[in-house]
Amino acid sequence: MSVERIFDHLGHFKRFQACLYFAAVFQAIACGIHYLASVFLVQTPNFVCGVPGNITDVLYGNQTASSLEDILPVFKPGTGPLVARTAGGQQWELGRCRRALRIDPGGFAYNFGGNATAEACDGNFVYDHTEVLQSIVTQWDLVCEKEWLAKLCQPTFMLGVLIGALVFGDVADRVGRVKILMLTSVCQFGFGVSVAFAGNYYYFVVLRFLLAMVSSGYLVVVFVYVTEFTGIKVRTWTSMHVHAAFAVGVMVVALTGYLVRVWWIYQLVLSTCTSPFLLLCWKFPETPFYLMAKGRHEDAQTLLDSIARFNGLECTLTVQELLEPEERENGRALLREAEERPPQPEKKLSILDLFSTWRMAGRTCTVWAIWFIGSLGYYVFSLGSVNLGGNQYMNLFLAGAVELPSYLVGCFAMDRIGRKKTCAPALLLAGVACMLIIVVPDDIDALAIALAMTGKFAIAIAFGLIYLYTCELYPTIIRSLAVGSGSMMCRVGSVVAPFCVYLADVWIYLPQLIVGILAFVIGVLTLLLPETLGKPLTTTLQEAEALGNQPSKKDSAVGYKNAEVGLEMNHREAKA
Repeated sequence: MSVERIFDHLGHFKRFQACLYFAAVFQAIACGIHYLASVFLVQTPNFVCGVPGNITDVLYGNQTASSLEDILPVFKPGTGPLVARTAGGQQWELGRCRRALRIDPGGFAYNFGGNATAEACDGNFVYDHTEVLQSIVTQWDLVCEKEWLAKLCQPTFMLGVLIGALVFGDVADRVGRVKILMLTSVCQFGFGVSVAFAGNYYYFVVLRFLLAMVSSGYLVVVFVYVTEFTGIKVRTWTSMHVHAAFAVGVMVVALTGYLVRVWWIYQLVLSTCTSPFLLLCWKFPETPFYLMAKGRHEDAQTLLDSIARFNGLECTLTVQELLEPEERENGRALLREAEERPPQPEKKLSILDLFSTWRMAGRTCTVWAIWFIGSLGYYVFSLGSVNLGGNQYMNLFLAGAVELPSYLVGCFAMDRIGRKKTCAPALLLAGVACMLIIVVPDDIDALAIALAMTGKFAIAIAFGLIYLYTCELYPTIIRSLAVGSGSMMCRVGSVVAPFCVYLADVWIYLPQLIVGILAFVIGVLTLLLPETLGKPLTTTLQEAEALGNQPSKKDSAVGYKNAEVGLEMNHREAKA
């Protein structure tokens, strides 16, 4: 690609690119924030049915109190009811979703052998405010028969992520990267603040759905933006470390959740913490790749001059040099030859071409499985970290912090020992960590948390490198199709993840069991994939199918450069 010559003249990652990169990635923190904010928005504290009238005495086993709020911190559902006496003399046996009025109780005691009239709570609940002062669950009583509404919040958000990635990724190719970055940034701020003032549950869900669309749109387009402003020498690092900004967002959620225990203030703080970006984004230039592709040559030349001036260089490169290939005479000869030949019908490619042979079908199924488990594991470890015991805020903070070194390790390993030898052990390690969590005694929270963080570390490595690995495993003619279909499997995993986390209500370790089995099996299957490190990108299905048949000891530099170019061309399909 002749446009790539820009970076040879103006620097692969000098001052201009660095300023743009860190500014654009700063707003990606907001994406991590909004993706995981629901962890504390939909927190369900301990609760019990309320009673009509004023309560004067409460019994729970051998413990007594004068109000339900005093006894709720020690109340454990399933161990027996709370018994409350009102100022009018009524005695009630209280559970979470039902209550029973004792008939002719006599004295006030915990155990009662007489008759009682049971009834539903009818929207009258009392909540424990020790940990959670107010969440959407306590504000709109999303418990008992309405519990499913609270559990629907994160899946609907992830559905918005899926749709937003599809919509904004395509629109960015039509109207430009900068316009979409500006639009989605402003909308993230606007929708985020609006969620805090949602008057009811349904407005809340709709606004969160729209927030998910624009957050996903920003994340997809920012990958393309930073890729098109950085040179091949640093492109793997710059694109992979956009994930690191997402991880910082997860850490911000944990810190804000610890400091702010009222949901609408919490949402307001999260939505405004990256607002300084709005003062900068309108100054962002369009990428040189987009300007050249759209024929805006004067704008492209102005951009080249600005980059050179900001980097302290003299711009000797002109747009005209980028327009003409280095071997233009050969190119013209080939063009004349092509004009003389009769036109050949162009073969239309479809998703079925990913399964053209048994070898390619097996490869595609394995790659799709890696995309799926990468996303599923990532969100199960993140969303489920608050259920591990110990301090839930610290658990979520660690789940974000552990990602930062994982991307450094992943970048070093994939360029030294290979893609397959990095991805497969990472998935196997995640699977083993999940299995070990299950056998840890209940009273050793620290060990369970350490194993969960190990699993998150490993799954983040696999999740980060699958973008480039997919580009290298498929030929040019179906590469975009392969990355696009893989990213769809990734989004399916993100939609399924909240439901998987909710299985903890059945058994606390069921989510880890599911992720552990899948990660281990897929890790073994990954060992069957060919290694692509140091090999040139393939152009035909036959070349792609032949990958792994014989070792390649040459073309390492060409292979790596071509892989990076493939990554740049296909990153617009990536994470959402």
